[in-house]
Amino acid sequence: MGLLSDIEARFSSANGGYRFARWGRPIVPVVFGVDDATLRLVKGAVEAVVSLAGHHMAETDAELGANLMLFFVSEWDELLGVPNLDRLLDGLVPLVARLKDQDAHHYRQFRFDDAGAIRACFSFVRIKGAVAQMPAEALALNEAVRMILCWSDRAFATTSPLAVADGIAVLRPDIADLIRAAYDPALPLAASDPSHALRLAARLNGFNRQ
Repeated sequence: MGLLSDIEARFSSANGGYRFARWGRPIVPVVFGVDDATLRLVKGAVEAVVSLAGHHMAETDAELGANLMLFFVSEWDELLGVPNLDRLLDGLVPLVARLKDQDAHHYRQFRFDDAGAIRACFSFVRIKGAVAQMPAEALALNEAVRMILCWSDRAFATTSPLAVADGIAVLRPDIADLIRAAYDPALPLAASDPSHALRLAARLNGFNRQ
C-alpha cells in the first residue's frame, strides 16, 4: 500500500467516507477504574502523545471540566453504576447490552464542536482476555494514540499503532509522523474531502527529506 492510500485508509470508514478530525482545544484527561500506578502510566502516555502532536493539555475544560474520559472496567455492566454517565452518553443501557452481546473490549465515542474539531472523547476498555494480558504501558499508549485523532474504524484493524523495541511498547514511527503532520497548524481542524490526505502525505514526505 502506498503512502497516500495508507493515509486515506486511516481516516476512511468501511463505506468509503473520509473523515478527519483533531482536537481543537486543550485536552483535560480523567481516568476511572485503575490504581494510582496505572493512573500515572495512562496520564503519562496521554501527555507524551499530546506533546508529540504539538498540542496542549490543561487543568480544566470550561465546558465539561474534563473532556477526555477513560474508563477501565472488568465487565460492561460496571458502566451502569457510574454516577451521571447516562447524562453524558445517550442510550447507555442499550449500549452496554450491545457491547456485552458483541463481547467487545473497546468502545470510543467522540464529540465535535461547530468547526468539526474534537471537543471530547469518552473511551472505554474492558480488561478481559487478550487485553488483560497487555502490559499496562502498552495499553496506556494504545489508548493515548487512539484518542489523539478521530481515526476510522479500520485504521488499525490489521496492524497495531505500536511496536516493541527492547521489550518496551513504543509508537510506530510512521504513526508518530502522521500524528505530527495531522497537527500542522496550516492544516484544518477537520476535513471530509479525501484531498486532505494529499496534504498530510506532502508533510510526511517533507519529514522524510529532513
